[in-house]
Amino acid sequence: MLAAVAVGITVMLLPTPEGLPPSGHRYLAILSSLLVMFLTEPVPLPLVMASAGCSLVVSNVGSSDQVWSAYAHPVVFFVLGCLMLANIAENVGLTRRLGNIMLRHCGTRVVTFSLWSCLLLGMASSLMHDVTALTMGIMAILPLMRQTDIAPGTPTGIFLILSMAFCSSAGGMATLVGGGRNMVAAAFLKDLAGMEIGFFEWTLYAMPPALVSIPAVWLALFLVFRPDTSLHFPEDAVDDMGELSRDELTALAVIGGVFLCFFTRTIHGIDYSIIVVGAVVVLTLLGLIEWNRLNERTEWAVSFLVFGGGISLGQAMEYTGTAEFLAGLFFPFFEGRGWFLLFLGVGVFASLLTQLMANVASAALILPVAIPMAIMSGVNPVLMALSLGIFTSFAYLLVVACPPNVVAYSVGYFRASDLLRGGLVAQPVGMLCAAIVAYGWWSLLGLVG
Repeated sequence: MLAAVAVGITVMLLPTPEGLPPSGHRYLAILSSLLVMFLTEPVPLPLVMASAGCSLVVSNVGSSDQVWSAYAHPVVFFVLGCLMLANIAENVGLTRRLGNIMLRHCGTRVVTFSLWSCLLLGMASSLMHDVTALTMGIMAILPLMRQTDIAPGTPTGIFLILSMAFCSSAGGMATLVGGGRNMVAAAFLKDLAGMEIGFFEWTLYAMPPALVSIPAVWLALFLVFRPDTSLHFPEDAVDDMGELSRDELTALAVIGGVFLCFFTRTIHGIDYSIIVVGAVVVLTLLGLIEWNRLNERTEWAVSFLVFGGGISLGQAMEYTGTAEFLAGLFFPFFEGRGWFLLFLGVGVFASLLTQLMANVASAALILPVAIPMAIMSGVNPVLMALSLGIFTSFAYLLVVACPPNVVAYSVGYFRASDLLRGGLVAQPVGMLCAAIVAYGWWSLLGLVG
């Protein structure tokens, strides 16, 4: 705690850089203190993120309305609703059935099971929200891990949970509906360059980088944490559960309705958070779970304080002018140096920025600068949209960087420092593999010269 305060004071005493507003300087001082606490966790992470909101208001970086409203952002309720849906699915037996199906097809060897489940989750995340895919996957594997005595904090436990989160995030780049950032990037491309990229074109360009990045990220985490390769899930974990029960069928029908609403959102316009939380209300009223049980099993603090605090910090980076200042420092290094370096430079900056901002916000901030820059440099602006979609899929350094990290953290198998340790290897590995595959694949397709 003392070290965090000392770091913040040191940053605050430094001269304010030219072009950075005073509120941005104060923001960077607070952020530097928080980063020390993120990595060392002298107090539980929800308390760290609660103090983030207090610090932003007390230091006059933002008003209380600006700061605290982010803790009730629709995405916070979306994450909370997904956690609740997963708990309901577990309560009626769906996740146990899913675990049985996966064991039959993937085998009982823990490492092999992990690889196949991560590939499956990565591909599922290209067609649905990565949070939804991940919560179902984690709820399916947790009972198996407990039966095998894989304890929290062990290398194998950390590896199994983190690999599912990271691979789910990586899969989101593959299609236009795989993440909000992709849709936003496509919208900016049309508005700023008059070019439209459809579902088929995005999938054609982004699917191969995703297919290579998912196993590459998994392998990077395997090398970092070195899980016990001799472990097997119990043979008797695979059992015949018989036909689907009435509660399972009801839960499946409602969850199927949720996915249908996701895919038709452009028609009805209802926010994802309303869809998911509405489904939780319906399933609870139908008696599939008692409220007290759902209340006890849901990580409220992680959803509201950890992820809400992350959104608040990201919004502060934008309204203090800090993000624009950093972009002004970073982008000139890559302007006029060819399509690949511009593609890579914009992507690296976006991946770093999205550690503290929602990837949709990163896209909205960067693309109005990057797309005109590409046009002036004679670079196909489609590459800038793809760069945002691909590279912001590797938000692996902080728990607050993306919803899958928050969901994985909520089960208590790793610390924030474990995520950073894995992310420092998995993020550059995933980005490098995606960039190499993109270079070769797009050259073959004629997208680039």
